Amino acid sequence: MISRKWTTFVCVLALVFSSGCSVFMAAKQPDKKNVDLFRMGTPRTMLLGEFGPPVTSEIRNGRKYEVFKFVQGYSTGVKAGRALFHGAADVMTLGLWEVVGTPAEAVFSGDEMAFEVSYDRNNRINQVTTIK
Repeated sequence: MISRKWTTFVCVLALVFSSGCSVFMAAKQPDKKNVDLFRMGTPRTMLLGEFGPPVTSEIRNGRKYEVFKFVQGYSTGVKAGRALFHGAADVMTLGLWEVVGTPAEAVFSGDEMAFEVSYDRNNRINQVTTIK
């Protein structure tokens, strides 16, 4: 009798702790970037700090143009809430939620964005074009 209860307990624990693809995916989604920095007057150094190096950089007509491409993710609170929801759903369904949760996290993995900016002689944005 004790071994049957022990076996059931161990199986339930294994299901609870083995679940997690959707939980892990939700927690590892890309971070939310501050796209409000793409406005006139923003220094180039602030863009580099938030978005990293540009994918292209060139001089046209005496002006510097750069393209920044990134995946717009989610805030920490949203990522934590999604991970907690997936974890609770995994426990409640004994892991069956992963059939729905993992593909859902693959689909909702952020939006790809791209902006082209040009700078004035002080390396401040003077023009922004949304590409994507």
